Amino acid sequence: MPADLNDYFKKRKPSKPEPEENNSGGGNTGGGSGFESPFGGENTNRYLVIGGIILVLILAFLTFKPYTIINSGEVGIKVVTGKFQDKPLKPGLHFFIPVFEKIIPVNTRVRMITYSNQTRPNVSEGYSRYEGGLKRNPAIRVMDSRGLDVDIDLAVQYHLRPETAPRTIATWGTGWEDKIINTKVREIVRDVIGKYAAENLPQKRTEIAREIQQRVRKAVESIPGKPVVLDSVELRNIELPPKIKAKIEELQAEKQNVMIAEQQKDRAKREAERKAEIARGEAQKKRIEAQGFADKIRIEATAQAKANKLISQSLTPSLLQLEQIKTQRAFNDALKVNKDAKIFLTPGGAVPNIWIDTKNREQKAVSAQQ
Repeated sequence: MPADLNDYFKKRKPSKPEPEENNSGGGNTGGGSGFESPFGGENTNRYLVIGGIILVLILAFLTFKPYTIINSGEVGIKVVTGKFQDKPLKPGLHFFIPVFEKIIPVNTRVRMITYSNQTRPNVSEGYSRYEGGLKRNPAIRVMDSRGLDVDIDLAVQYHLRPETAPRTIATWGTGWEDKIINTKVREIVRDVIGKYAAENLPQKRTEIAREIQQRVRKAVESIPGKPVVLDSVELRNIELPPKIKAKIEELQAEKQNVMIAEQQKDRAKREAERKAEIARGEAQKKRIEAQGFADKIRIEATAQAKANKLISQSLTPSLLQLEQIKTQRAFNDALKVNKDAKIFLTPGGAVPNIWIDTKNREQKAVSAQQ
């Protein structure tokens, strides 16, 4: 048995004629040197088969793509023959066996659901390219305690819990957002708003927003396995019925008018108090001045009384008579200057003296009464 297949095939091939010797060129042989190409014969077929197999494998690899790249902000869920594996795959390159296995990338970034009737939702442009995902829904229409329709504008932020993502998708499916977040938010908003009358909602806005967020968070965290993390619930607007809105605006205008009237009243009161204080000050000033004037009169009267008392004590009949003589002398001197003067003098004594101008025809006599 041949030791090598090449030797075997060589023996079966007919022998080739020996090339003629070429004596030219120094007697060197111009024919074969005994060298055989490795790509000739059966070696060529063997390499072609190997290359074909490699090409098929490359085409199969590119066609079935048995690998997946998990990006940051995602986890991978590996499915083996239809069964979800509990352990999520971290970001990176992961391989799987086509047909039997597959890997599903799941987004775990922060997501947002908005509830609004606005044509352009009240979100910034950054949210329009929200990496986690942005869902826009109509405003939540609920009824107040009296059955009036009220539209509630909300924005909810949340994200899928990475460590429980495989179980969440296996349990809730890819529509887990509507089943977990949307349903509970609508239910809780209806329950909370239904306790209030529509006209009281604006004043209770902070309290309502706090209660909605607390109850939604509690409802999400109470789900077995805690599949979702609630980041925030923002109450953006409360759209009241037109009649209620008009009534509230009217009441606000009345309150504003009352407030203005109260301010004017307080201002007038303060002005009256200021004037009253000024009047009290003026009155006090006048009382002080009057008291001072009265004290002055009293002091002067007291002093005058004392002076009169001293004078009366010092007067004697001889002194009075002397004063009378001095006075009469003064009048006599005056008559010397003006002889036509008429003077009636009543001294302090008991005897009055009268000097009458004798040239006056109307008076013909001079009388003296003792």
